[in-house]
Amino acid sequence: MGLAEIVQEQIKALPERQVKEVLDFIGYLKSRQEQTQWNDLMQAQEKSLTKVWDNPDDEVWNHV
Repeated sequence: MGLAEIVQEQIKALPERQVKEVLDFIGYLKSRQEQTQWNDLMQAQEKSLTKVWDNPDDEVWNHV
């Protein structure tokens, strides 16, 4: 029996109120994962664009 099946069996034994809490927690975990992925993407973009942003031709825009 895999982990997902074990979780399903455990959830079946819970009252509906607690199943709702489990569902809310799953939503929280997914949201946190998406936020982490978004932050990783933003950091990667920033690193890749550093060469474009930091150049002598664009220096004038740093003081606008």
